[in-house]
Amino acid sequence: MGELKLMKGNEAIAEAAIREGVDAYFGYPITPQSEVIEYLMMEKPHERTGMVVLQAESELAAINMVYGAASVGRKVFTSSSSPGISLYQEGISYIAGAELPCVIANVVRGGPGLGTIQPSQADYFQTVKGGGHGDYRLFTLAPSSVQEMADFIELGFEIAFKYRNPVMILSDGMIGQMMEKVELKDQKPRWSADEIKAMHGSWATIGKPESRERNIITSLDLDPHKQEKHNHHLQAKYRQMEKEEVRYETFDTDDAEYLIVAYGSSARIAQKTIMLAREKGIKVGLLRPITLYPFPEKPLAELASRMKGVLSVEMSAGQMVEDVRLAVGCSDIPVEHFGRYGGVIHSPDEVLEALEQKIIGGK
Repeated sequence: MGELKLMKGNEAIAEAAIREGVDAYFGYPITPQSEVIEYLMMEKPHERTGMVVLQAESELAAINMVYGAASVGRKVFTSSSSPGISLYQEGISYIAGAELPCVIANVVRGGPGLGTIQPSQADYFQTVKGGGHGDYRLFTLAPSSVQEMADFIELGFEIAFKYRNPVMILSDGMIGQMMEKVELKDQKPRWSADEIKAMHGSWATIGKPESRERNIITSLDLDPHKQEKHNHHLQAKYRQMEKEEVRYETFDTDDAEYLIVAYGSSARIAQKTIMLAREKGIKVGLLRPITLYPFPEKPLAELASRMKGVLSVEMSAGQMVEDVRLAVGCSDIPVEHFGRYGGVIHSPDEVLEALEQKIIGGK
């Protein structure tokens, strides 16, 4: 049986990492996610499970420590917020190129630049389009509750090791700081070297038996033909993710005439908007992407084909709306964006007003 607690999102993801049997956390404090490393330091998980928790000297150091720990097949976790994640980008590209599993959490704040410490969703492009160099993808999960902050640690590592790929948990300052009831799972044991090999193959650098050549973890190959072959392999892996790992939720879409698409904290706000709209006789539904990559293109396209209009609601100047428009395709229905940004959170009434003005009134 699990354990019920009242926790902040940042605390829940940290406690979930301990209970998942994570081997190491490397990070650096930055608001609004500093509670992750603070909680881990206070809990002293090395005494509970043997988990290493280290505040690196910088974000650059932290992500490269993740690279090292991941290369030996261990469960390794890190977290930061928008400017810190920007500093992670080179390391993330290296990790993706070397096909190493890890979980990264971004508790997004307003930008650009240092911006503000208030919530935002303006890191969507950076996350799902590849913030670093080269053709790579991050499997991206978007929690909308404290419970999902905890749950996505387990799911994130499952996906990371299944595909040998970094996984991003794209949260924001609202979910990271809010307190909710969360059910925490029982403690898992940490993996041994033999268990890593048995579950995930012999790619990790955990010692060379005489029966095989040595493992080399790298993203470098100076032969362009070999590098192209490696890229083909990566792209095939991403297509498999798109085929098998799409996750989403729908609300009140059976009789809906209009559709809101929103993720994370914006989806929570949009659920109240649906209630307000239906009180006025406006039939509105919601599609909430849980995976931002792979994006739920086909489910969205199918729903949109039955709608009079679609509104993408984001705490940004308009990023996910591009993927919404691509999914809807060359349809005659309007697809519009509504967002607040710079750290401002929209209200359910503002979303309803935008729906009425941009979609219903605009037809």
